[in-house]
Amino acid sequence: MNVTPSLFQANQLNAGRLKKVAQLSVIAGLFLTPYAAAYDYSPFKFHVSRTSTDAAQVGDTNTELQRDVWRLKLSGAMPLSKEWMLGANIGYDNLDYGFKNIDSDLLNGQVTPWSSINKYSAGLSLTYRPTDTNWMFLLAPKLQYAYANTASSSDAQSYGVVGSAMYRFESGNMLGFGVAYLNDISEVKTVPYLAIRWKITDKLTLGNPFQAGFSGPAGLELSYEMNDKWNFGVGSSRRSERFLITDQEQTIEMEEWVGFVRAGWNISKKATINAYGGYFFNSEMELSEPNVTDEIENQSAIGLAFDIKF
Repeated sequence: MNVTPSLFQANQLNAGRLKKVAQLSVIAGLFLTPYAAAYDYSPFKFHVSRTSTDAAQVGDTNTELQRDVWRLKLSGAMPLSKEWMLGANIGYDNLDYGFKNIDSDLLNGQVTPWSSINKYSAGLSLTYRPTDTNWMFLLAPKLQYAYANTASSSDAQSYGVVGSAMYRFESGNMLGFGVAYLNDISEVKTVPYLAIRWKITDKLTLGNPFQAGFSGPAGLELSYEMNDKWNFGVGSSRRSERFLITDQEQTIEMEEWVGFVRAGWNISKKATINAYGGYFFNSEMELSEPNVTDEIENQSAIGLAFDIKF
């Protein structure tokens, strides 16, 4: 994702080359702020966000579920040559599950409700752009540990790899496809996704708001850049979270669709804040062993994310 500042000093590279390298790193998935100027590019990025949902009924029980999530992530990158770029990232998520009116029929009485989930992740990425072509290729292995307070981390490991190929048109628009292979806890899955960054007009852009990986495909967002300070978006994606809940290899998987609206404020050339209003729908909570599924009532959500580059 990011490159060292010396590579991008104005006395070494012209503005056109800077723009191309910045676009490459954006598609690599480390920096999702399309309005950042190429000359202001920085090698590291720190992300912190908070999301909260309202309470929703679980299945046909009296149980209600309310979720609060903290996410922290540090990422960075450096060029290895004109064609190759290497990046790395580490992250920590804390998911607070607030169960209320707990019913003995929750997941057919097979589990004791958990109160929190810890998720640790690390990843690498290798980006290759052949000389004199418009193609770009990405390979990104990932490692993750996700477990509830009712389980230990020893059996909570997941790993996988995301690969993508993108073509850059003369207009600067980019279109491609990707596949995420995930050896998740108690399940192996392959998830295809569309990779896109398409400028429809000077103000409107269609792109991927999220990174593909353990939490689902990248999704789609239509964003509107009002000016240098403010931008807005609307989008949707299929999201999932799988985590260990007992040391007997029992897991819970949360699967749901999320629709959202976003308002972004560029505090400076290196710092941004995004506020979200969202809606989770078609949500399911699935126990792996025995296989039991409870539907979750639709939930509204709010979120705030802060990003700083340095």
